[in-house]
Amino acid sequence: MKKVIRTSTVPISLDSLLRGQLKFLNQYYDVVAVSGEGERLRSVESREGVRVHPIEMQRQIAPLKDLASLWKLYRFFKKEKPDIVHSITPKAGLLSMMAAKFAGVPVRIHMFTGLIFPTQTGIKQKILIAMDRLLCRFATHIFPEGQGVRNDLIKFNITKKPLKIIANGNVNGIDTAHYDSELFSSQQRDLRQEWKIDPDDFVFIFVGRLVKDKGIRELVDAFSSLLQSHPNAKLLLLGRFESHLDPIDPLTLKTIETTPQIITAGYQIDVRPFLALADVFVLPSYREGFPNVVMQAGAMDLPSIVTDINGANEIIIDGENGLIVPPKDEAKLVAAMQRLLEDDGLREQMAASARGLIASRYEQQTVWNAILEEYRIVAGA
Repeated sequence: MKKVIRTSTVPISLDSLLRGQLKFLNQYYDVVAVSGEGERLRSVESREGVRVHPIEMQRQIAPLKDLASLWKLYRFFKKEKPDIVHSITPKAGLLSMMAAKFAGVPVRIHMFTGLIFPTQTGIKQKILIAMDRLLCRFATHIFPEGQGVRNDLIKFNITKKPLKIIANGNVNGIDTAHYDSELFSSQQRDLRQEWKIDPDDFVFIFVGRLVKDKGIRELVDAFSSLLQSHPNAKLLLLGRFESHLDPIDPLTLKTIETTPQIITAGYQIDVRPFLALADVFVLPSYREGFPNVVMQAGAMDLPSIVTDINGANEIIIDGENGLIVPPKDEAKLVAAMQRLLEDDGLREQMAASARGLIASRYEQQTVWNAILEEYRIVAGA
């Protein structure tokens, strides 16, 4: 049996982004998962039934630690002799592709699940571009997660190698049997009571890291404006604050803490019950690769308001299953939120279309089969 090593910088990426996929591929290949150590890596081991191997990798630029990680990856690849090394996430991609090349791994795949450099400027952007160009030089196959990511790789001249999108995009697809709002209809009353959401409240929901790049400032300001004319609105925020990486500004943080209609539920392993009680999903992010949570919201029958960025503008068809607004445009965001709050007919029409549009393009088994077929093509069996 041929061997595949899947790598990511931190274990949460393997645990959440590739849920179920490694177990599926392990039927056909000897799959090994590599990332930093942690409880989430052990979760991958037990749930997916694959071997895991911890190698610490830094998300930030850290030359000495990066060299140490590169050496450990090289030694592991030399020992394991995989047929394929397949990476996701930026730092794991760069280090894995380099180490795999030096170790003589014949097939080196990187999937770009998101690009940081298009939203950066100056020297930081130049460094990030150089890193991704180097990554592509050592990779044999490059898979952009969606058309937007592919376009940016071409626009910034990252590589001249072929860029292939698997299926319709996305790293793992979505299990629509798992994301089904009907599974949670009986829980709604208790969950609303727990979070002090009245039966007639209109709930906007955001799921993701509570950081600047996700557009949290614009979302909070837009909601605060909307609240003046719609006091029964609620904003439900699911996710962690990451003040050490990308902090939101103090004024926005204070508004979140002092506004009763803004509910912070923290990080939730299972977001489905919260999506099921909401009316509209909102993701005003500045950049994404191919946001899973937009697919999850759609599968749960929610219309979405998203910004016109990579991935989000591929999942959402403006006017059919949601609305698309420019990033960093608070006024347009307010208008879109107000429109879906006030226009019951439009919102219900979008909700009725949401699940079908997701299922027809991003069903999980279709994505898994496409990845398996690609492995068979590039590895010869």
